[in-house]
Amino acid sequence: MIIGNGLIANSLKNIDSEDIVFFASGVSNSLETRKSEFEREFTLLKNTLESNRDSKLIYFSTLSINDQSKQNSHYVLHKKEIENYIQKYSKNYLILRVGNIVGKGGNPNTLFNYLKAQISNNNKFVLHTKARRLLIDIDDIALFLDMNCAQLKNKTINFAYPYYYDLTEIINAIQIKMDKKANYDEVNEGDFYKVTFDENINNFFSKKTSEDYIISLTEKYI
Repeated sequence: MIIGNGLIANSLKNIDSEDIVFFASGVSNSLETRKSEFEREFTLLKNTLESNRDSKLIYFSTLSINDQSKQNSHYVLHKKEIENYIQKYSKNYLILRVGNIVGKGGNPNTLFNYLKAQISNNNKFVLHTKARRLLIDIDDIALFLDMNCAQLKNKTINFAYPYYYDLTEIINAIQIKMDKKANYDEVNEGDFYKVTFDENINNFFSKKTSEDYIISLTEKYI
């Protein structure tokens, strides 16, 4: 069963199962502040757990839980609260803390979509030279779950390609694919947070270099 109709939910259709609840619905905007939006997701989650006690629950959280600069944001506090609830009340769950998703469509404000739009439209933007980001191909979510879901029980896993891309690496790959020069000013700012990756994640991506991975993202989604 798939709960939701967004980018993640649609990517899971080929692995849909009666024995698993893929909870891919809720607040997707990390800048959201409206209490009603967070309450809607929490209520849906509680009702879903209550109605599917014998099913495995897969919940999609966010890597930004590890970001110390966002610990007091409404979005991170909400995700932490939901994670804690699942860990307390679900007998069989897997929580994936997902990195910066790259896919067709989705939120136009995600990093990859934003950079792609700025370069395509010849817009000038600011590049933070100290920033690093963890990316994940939307298709890898379903592929990883199809291969590993059965053996992972009651775990919370950081999920992204385990390499910290600086923004110039991402921009250069987009420029090459588009055959178009980006127009930006560099500022000596930016940050990133380090996370620990489970052995399953490292094994899953072991055959792809960081360069191969970013090239594959531009080939697929530009």
